[in-house]
Amino acid sequence: MERIWQYIYTDELKTLSEEHPVLLTEAPLNPRQNRDTAAQILFETFNVPALYTSIQAVLSLYASGRTTGIVLDAGDGVSHAVPVYEGFAIPSSIRRIDVAGRDVTEHLQTLLRKQGSVFHTSAEKEIVKNIKEKTSYIALDPKKEEKEWMSSAAGRGGESKAVEYPLPDGQKLRIGPERFRAPEILFDPEIVGSEWPGLHQIVVDAINRTDMDLRKALFGNIVLSGGSTMIKGFGDRLLHEVQRLAVKDMRIKIFAPPERLYSTWIGGSILAGLSTFRKMYVSIDDWHENPEIIHQKFA
Repeated sequence: MERIWQYIYTDELKTLSEEHPVLLTEAPLNPRQNRDTAAQILFETFNVPALYTSIQAVLSLYASGRTTGIVLDAGDGVSHAVPVYEGFAIPSSIRRIDVAGRDVTEHLQTLLRKQGSVFHTSAEKEIVKNIKEKTSYIALDPKKEEKEWMSSAAGRGGESKAVEYPLPDGQKLRIGPERFRAPEILFDPEIVGSEWPGLHQIVVDAINRTDMDLRKALFGNIVLSGGSTMIKGFGDRLLHEVQRLAVKDMRIKIFAPPERLYSTWIGGSILAGLSTFRKMYVSIDDWHENPEIIHQKFA
C-alpha cells in the first residue's frame, strides 16, 4: 500500500502529503492491526496532518442521502450486508460472504469452456469479465428462465435472448443461457459447490440480528453498492427474494443509485466537505500521544 500511496501523491495528485488530511475507507470488520499499520504509514512515512477512517458501506449510505439503512455492498472479491443506524455501523449484525463479481466471472469462464470457448490467460479472463458486464442479467425466476431457454433451443421460441459478443480477433462469440446462469450464483452459491448463503439471505439475516425497533427502518432503506449490483435485474430479484423471506406486510424498499459503483467515494467527498469534519479526525499530534485513539475515536 505504501508504494501505491506514494504513486498517488507523486504522480496522480502531484501534491504534498503533509498538506492534506486523509479520509481512509476500510472494509467492514477490518482487523485492528490493518488500521494500525495504515495509520503508522500515513503518519510516520507520509506525515499527513490528520486521519479519519470510515467503513465503506457507511459512506455509501451517506451518498444516498441517508444515515440509517442497510447497505448491500457486492464488489469483486467479497460481499457485505452492513446495517447502519444514525451514521454508525452495527458490527454485531454485519454479514459477509466470499462470493462476488470475481466468482461470477470464473463461473462464466467455466460455462463458456463447456460451450467450446476457452479463455486461459489473464488478458483473456479480462475479456470474460467484459462479457459478464455487457451481456449478463439476473433472472427474476431462474427455473422459469431455464424453461424458456430450453424451449427456444428446441425451436419453439427462437433465440431472441442470445447475443453476440465481438472478440478482439474479429470473431463473434454467441452468448446464450450463460448470460443468466453465471450471475445466478450470487443468489444461489450452491451452484458452484459453495456453502455460503445467497445475497438476499445475508441482507435479511443482518437485519434480523438488529434490535426489533430498527428492523422496519432497515427493510425500508436497503441501499445497493458495488459493481456486482450493477448487473441487469439485480434489484428486482433482490426485492423478490427479500419479500419472500421477510415477515408478511413488511414494507421493503430497495434503492439502487445509478452512481453506486463510486458511492463510497461520493459519500467520502460529502463527509470531507462538512464543516464539522475537522472535529472528527485524529491529528498527527493526537496519534503520537496515544496511538490507540484511532480505535477509540473510530469505534
